[in-house]
Amino acid sequence: MQLKQVIIAHKARDPFSQRWAEQCARQLESRGCHVLMGPSGPKDNPYPVFLASSSSPIDLAVVLGGDGTALAAARNLAADGIPILAANIGGNLGFLTESFEDFKNTEEIWDRLSEDRYAVQKRMMLQAAIFQGNRTNLEPESDRFLALNEMCIKPASADRMPSCILEMEVDGEVVDQYQGDGLIVATPTGSTCYTASANGPIVHPGMDAIVVTPICPLSLSSRPVVLPPGSVVSIWPLADYDLTTKLWTDGILGTAIWPGQRVDVRMADCEAKFIILRENYSYYGTLREKLQWAGARIRYNNNHRN
Repeated sequence: MQLKQVIIAHKARDPFSQRWAEQCARQLESRGCHVLMGPSGPKDNPYPVFLASSSSPIDLAVVLGGDGTALAAARNLAADGIPILAANIGGNLGFLTESFEDFKNTEEIWDRLSEDRYAVQKRMMLQAAIFQGNRTNLEPESDRFLALNEMCIKPASADRMPSCILEMEVDGEVVDQYQGDGLIVATPTGSTCYTASANGPIVHPGMDAIVVTPICPLSLSSRPVVLPPGSVVSIWPLADYDLTTKLWTDGILGTAIWPGQRVDVRMADCEAKFIILRENYSYYGTLREKLQWAGARIRYNNNHRN
């Protein structure tokens, strides 16, 4: 990998993350690299400015923070194919990030990247747009929205906890009407996030699949479903008299959905590319560590393994 131009995004309003970003910038600049650095957070999005102001290709994005910072980088950089090196500096859970211990020797990391001693993990993303009326209308009413974890269709209100009624079609066929707190349409990456909290299945990120999970449905028969990656999920809000239904992308407000409109969600035409530094990387090890899987209370020795 060439390191001629690199983005460094740090978690907004986090001094620890910012100090490491400044250190990385100094090291890369001493190697002749042009660095674009800025904060990333719910109210700070540096990527449009970085992409618009860059006249030469961006080789790498170094993202210092937690999963939210990594998700923002994926939404903004996946379409341009820019690889992301995300490190858990100032973050919490860190499902998508390299650990601080694996990242802190940064000079060695720049050497490894320059010598192509790393792996790239590609992760499926979702895209969504708002349309007017039924599926014969293919002219979108909104921009395209991207998500690495999930698209969520649910209401939001400042003065009460609203529920909603949503009708879902898959490839033009009505599946069900859901009454409850909303619907989550997730990727395998997002299956360990909001979807897992709503009792959805955990899907290996090496798969391409779409997971639809109801949020607190009023019917016990409303269950999560796993769909092929080529499916198009269309969702209409029904009986939305208060006009509160919204589309959320990775937990960030995307846009309002008005009565008569639908959301079409499908697999995106781009993938997020994450750089893996750990030689012993294991998805199952990440599950055990991050979800604190304990298994049986009494631990038995497996003498049959050897």
